[in-house]
Amino acid sequence: MQVSIETTSNLERKMTIIVPAQRIGDEVKKRLEETAKTAKIDGFRVGKVPVNIINQKYGQGIRKEVVSETVRASFYEAVTKEKVTPASPPDIEPKLDKPGEDLEFIATFEVLPKIELSDLKKVKILKPSAEVKDVDIDIMIQGLRKQHATWNEVDRPAVHGDEATIDYTGIKDGKEFDGGSAENYPIEIGGGTAVAGFEDGIIGMSLGDKKTLSITFPENYQSEELKGASVEFKIKLNLLKEPSLPALNDEFFKLFGLKTGGEQVFRSAVLQNMQRDLKNALEGKTKGRVMKELHALHSEIQVPLTRIATEISGLKQQMAQKLAGDGGENNFDPSLLPDEMFEEQAKRRAIVGLVINEIVQTNQIDVDGAKVREKIQEIAAGYDQPEEVIKYHYDSPELLKSIEANVLQEQVVDFVLNQAEVIDESVDYQQAVTPDPDQVADNT
Repeated sequence: MQVSIETTSNLERKMTIIVPAQRIGDEVKKRLEETAKTAKIDGFRVGKVPVNIINQKYGQGIRKEVVSETVRASFYEAVTKEKVTPASPPDIEPKLDKPGEDLEFIATFEVLPKIELSDLKKVKILKPSAEVKDVDIDIMIQGLRKQHATWNEVDRPAVHGDEATIDYTGIKDGKEFDGGSAENYPIEIGGGTAVAGFEDGIIGMSLGDKKTLSITFPENYQSEELKGASVEFKIKLNLLKEPSLPALNDEFFKLFGLKTGGEQVFRSAVLQNMQRDLKNALEGKTKGRVMKELHALHSEIQVPLTRIATEISGLKQQMAQKLAGDGGENNFDPSLLPDEMFEEQAKRRAIVGLVINEIVQTNQIDVDGAKVREKIQEIAAGYDQPEEVIKYHYDSPELLKSIEANVLQEQVVDFVLNQAEVIDESVDYQQAVTPDPDQVADNT
């Protein structure tokens, strides 16, 4: 086999591979003879069909199959010989493919960049810690009661906690702007779903009242048109409702699967759930901060375009699932989302992925089987038959591979923390469970 390789850019390679005709011919002949042993053709007994008849009937398909397998195998033989590491499967361009002649094809692919790891001792990580206090439990229970509240119409000035139904029109530079108007729009005052100042502006209004609010959008607002913009909202209050919260009694506790024990057992169950959520949130924050630092130290790495494309595809799928809703009731095609929307985030994730892989390879970090089992047991603990869930994970290769990848990332995080300067940061529960502003983007 002859191999020549050409560097067409920093990461792209074009490899020309020539495979001897005899290699193809020998394999085709072998498969024709094997097929002749079992082929059923009218006029011949099984195993007595001449090879030339088999060739007439199956030869073209067998050769096509052999060429396809030979291209794949010879490509990986060639990259091993040339000591290059492809970042993705190659694009194959046939150059010569005729029976009796050498097979020649061109494989174009990207290679992984050479990564020089920075000194992890330069890294500083704020590692958050928190605990669940009684006041946090009270706030959580109040929120659970609110989720099951009944809403009653009232005729009085609006206060914090009410649900207001309003008409509103947004005006920028004297003109209505796209997406800035609605009629009979329900909004919870204090729910935090609107831009700062909007919900508070409704407080004190009574039914039928009209008001103009002056609002300034934040600089990091998702709409380019409205980033940092000063606008006016003309609003009218059409309907006002106040919540009636359910009592803390056995009927309410049954909504959460508790049949006995009363309020004490209910508070204990809420505490356990909050502690689990807090543990996950603190680990997520720490992991996100480590990933952010790894990116900052290695942000100049040139990333294969194929890796970025893969990350973009994954991010599109995630966004489509969110837009579809928890029940998937809104079917959303991810291809409708523009690539540009995810490019920056995808590049960060790709860089961090490459750096993590280099840390794993350089320091020979293997997946800790005990931690994998511990992770699966944590997942299974929330089910009625945990042993069945554990077995399902171990019997599902793709699911197990996902858990192992997650555990390996956690081991890399621990490795970085052992090298870095770690500064303890004590925060309250709410701060702990609120993701860092860029945690979602950088948490790979």
